[in-house]
Amino acid sequence: MKKIILLIAITLCSAQLTFAGIFALGVKIGYNANKLSTNLDTVKSQFNSGFHLGVWTRIGKRFYVAPELQYTFSGAVFTGSGNVSTSGWEQKITMGSLEIPVLLGFKIIHSDLITWRIELGPEASFLLNSKIKDVNSITGPITTADLSKANWYIIGGTGIDILFLKLDVRYTYGLNQLIKDAGSWQFDTKNSMWVVSLGFKIFGSK
Repeated sequence: MKKIILLIAITLCSAQLTFAGIFALGVKIGYNANKLSTNLDTVKSQFNSGFHLGVWTRIGKRFYVAPELQYTFSGAVFTGSGNVSTSGWEQKITMGSLEIPVLLGFKIIHSDLITWRIELGPEASFLLNSKIKDVNSITGPITTADLSKANWYIIGGTGIDILFLKLDVRYTYGLNQLIKDAGSWQFDTKNSMWVVSLGFKIFGSK
């Protein structure tokens, strides 16, 4: 048993020495504000607050690749008018998504104390759960079946590392329609999101 424990310890130390200069791993949590756009003049949408948590990695030195895995809670509130049969409807949408961004980054400033980064890349998002609530007594046109289960985004942002902490500010823009049609309504909806994250490094380099 002692030999096995010693072997595991040596393996972990070797991995630390091997990847310390090019690999980092950590966790993160943050705030996001998103808005679902619509091309209908009779339907209004507003920003909605949410949160996210996940795991981040970074592979490389000055130039790097940063795959991540996170769960994001987001949503929207749609208010519709102008149609006699559905005048004044309001619906609240809540969504939980598994998101996989893969970012390419460059460290503009890189030192032992502080690092300033810029990042850009795609993101795949998979809708895991959703709920639609009619705020008033009038039933709105959107149902959970109208929400796209797989969505693509482009992400751009910047970040600062201070010791073992990292702060990121990003903008996410949807490339496909999250809501295309809902009954006779053609929403042509895309999702956009501002994201602020605080991360903690648990392994690896800056």
